[in-house]
Amino acid sequence: MSLGFESMAALFGAMALLAAVPSVSVLIVSARAASAGLAHGALAAAGIVAADILFILLALFGLALAAEALGDAFQWVKYAAALWLLWLGFGLFRAARAPAEALPAAPSRRSSFMAGFLLTLGDQKAILFYLGFFPAFLDLAAMTPLDAIAIVLIAIVAVGGVKLAWAFAAARAGGIAGPRTARALNIAAALTLAAVAAWLVWTA
Repeated sequence: MSLGFESMAALFGAMALLAAVPSVSVLIVSARAASAGLAHGALAAAGIVAADILFILLALFGLALAAEALGDAFQWVKYAAALWLLWLGFGLFRAARAPAEALPAAPSRRSSFMAGFLLTLGDQKAILFYLGFFPAFLDLAAMTPLDAIAIVLIAIVAVGGVKLAWAFAAARAGGIAGPRTARALNIAAALTLAAVAAWLVWTA
């Protein structure tokens, strides 16, 4: 294993710091947690981490060129993610406007996971980011399978832990809200999802 403790600690700190910065992924996690509860925010965070792990493995094993060969396929992933987020936002908007006795069914947990996963998967620049990021912490040419496992575990704890903290804070804010505030949060979450969808299409 070529990745020492100091490098792992530095990598963990850098990943956690980057994950904590307010971003589109934080908006998704917070919106799902505030409108549907902690479980949905946690699942959106899990989707983000799952896509990050995929990109990390692509970068570590030198498969970035294969990913680039997909070309326009990544754009279609962005469009799919945008449509998914718009659909979720529409559901939240309906929930906010419906009378209490006619509220639609709660969103599926799979939809929350896919929101985070597709959002992150649609950003193919993440592979290039990791390719430029990892050489500061390890020698990619000397990397071992144990190094790859360690990096994936670091990403799960650092990125997942920070996103989960955002989800917890947003869910707590949503949980203590009264009916009027809860409706306002649903509308805000719907608008957030729509804005993220527009951003995905704009950057496609």
